[in-house]
Amino acid sequence: MNGPLIVQSDRTVLLEVAHPEAEEARHELAIFAELERAPEHVHTYRITRLGLWNARAAGHTAQQMLDTLERYAKFPVPQSVTVDIEETVGRYGRLVIARDDAGELVIRGADAAVLAEITRNSKVGPFLGIRRSSTEWTLQPWARGQVKQELLKIGWPAEDEAGYTPGTPHEIELVEDGWALRPYQQQAVDNFFAGGSGVVVLPCGAGKTLVGAGAMAAADTNTLILVTNTVSARQWRAELLKRTTLTEDEIGEYSGQTKEIKPVTIATYQILTAKRKGEYAHLALLDALDWGLIVYDEVHLLPAPVFKLTAELQARRRLGLTATLVREDGRESDVFSLIGPKRFDAPWKEIEAQGFISPASCFEVRIDLPQSERLEYAASADDERYRLAATAPAKLQVVKDLVAKHAGERILVIGQYLDQIEELSDALGAPQLTGATPVPERERLFQEFREGTTPVLVVSKVANFSVDLPEATVAIQVSGSFGSRQEEAQRLGRLLRPKESGLPANFYTLVARDTVDQDFAQNRQRFLAEQGYSYTILDAHDLAA
Repeated sequence: MNGPLIVQSDRTVLLEVAHPEAEEARHELAIFAELERAPEHVHTYRITRLGLWNARAAGHTAQQMLDTLERYAKFPVPQSVTVDIEETVGRYGRLVIARDDAGELVIRGADAAVLAEITRNSKVGPFLGIRRSSTEWTLQPWARGQVKQELLKIGWPAEDEAGYTPGTPHEIELVEDGWALRPYQQQAVDNFFAGGSGVVVLPCGAGKTLVGAGAMAAADTNTLILVTNTVSARQWRAELLKRTTLTEDEIGEYSGQTKEIKPVTIATYQILTAKRKGEYAHLALLDALDWGLIVYDEVHLLPAPVFKLTAELQARRRLGLTATLVREDGRESDVFSLIGPKRFDAPWKEIEAQGFISPASCFEVRIDLPQSERLEYAASADDERYRLAATAPAKLQVVKDLVAKHAGERILVIGQYLDQIEELSDALGAPQLTGATPVPERERLFQEFREGTTPVLVVSKVANFSVDLPEATVAIQVSGSFGSRQEEAQRLGRLLRPKESGLPANFYTLVARDTVDQDFAQNRQRFLAEQGYSYTILDAHDLAA
């Protein structure tokens, strides 16, 4: 035994980064463990219940997970960890939600003691109907989502086999004109339907929209697609018109500007959560047609109110699409119970190795604050320090140096603060794009960037999500949303689509040294480190030289 892993009895796993088998071990470990810390030499993973259950739902057995640990372990795996994994994974599916011959919702368990335990739980009890036997109870017809949430909290994740309404049939076929679903995309569609509902995790640029189109073609039903914003809605529309037999008349947009309901309707999360007189004003959309499939794009951004609405939609097949299951609000368990567990997950580096996404180099450029700014930073309150560090004027020259270094490439300069974005835009002579930019203007700027007539764009977080910019090769992240791991993944994802130019992707993060900016940067990098990306540390002085 001389592998790269040290498995500890507290369910943490240490990965020795320099070990020759580290990359293989990382890919296998990421299936069921979450990266917690990623300094230079030893990365720390944690095995959690939700991680184990997501892996089990995606088809991985407890034995396969233990085999991974044993194959790569430097020392024997603690017996307590082996027992924990076997018992935790064994809890998944011990309870099953199904329908009886009369179509009534029931909960069953082969183990009468488990069923007796959950029926005595004060949070689960109100959802139960009649006790039919020691291993079967009826459920309230409206309680399918809520009971799954409560069961997960008490450690008994139920397998949902109650089936789905087929929805109103609507024929949708893929038009594979010179293209076809890639093997991993087809596998994602197949796994989704085999599981019923759930989440497909793929890197940005790996074709999540095509997985959605493939699922729609397999379902042949009225479909509601929920997306992050209007620009994303229009990209989905364009892609569906290009890749499927759907016509303009069959696809509707339901957003702040347009209210169309068609057999395939694309709606924004904002419109679903919009309130009028304290009430959600557009809930009727969820029942406007007999949807047979609901697609949640960027499911890691699902607003909290939409979870509550989704609890009522458990009879409709639900597909979540995302690059990461990480949620900064910690509601991964709600994604698991209400959208569904992870059905397919392809490691980023694996898809890169197959040539389907571009290789990328990540750099952290460290900048020294001048003495006057250091003193201002030291004297500031905690809640002001990040903004001071993130918007340090010293970053401006570094951005100019990097833009000059990559002259002729398509460059995204990304910031969090509007005054900083305006300053960068003026200094670079490049257009800015923020939440205040009207949608037609956004689309025009994105199109000019794609064509190369506008090679540099200064953007806010509106460009984090669902924006297709395939020829972007450089991203310069000047400031971000504190320590957001999902944002880091999305921003790198802007660069991962394969390039016609053949140029590699370069992702720069500008960090003020010895400040909270540096602390947040380390947290932001955790998810990408889990995917196999490492950051090279550069000094701003060396860059200028």
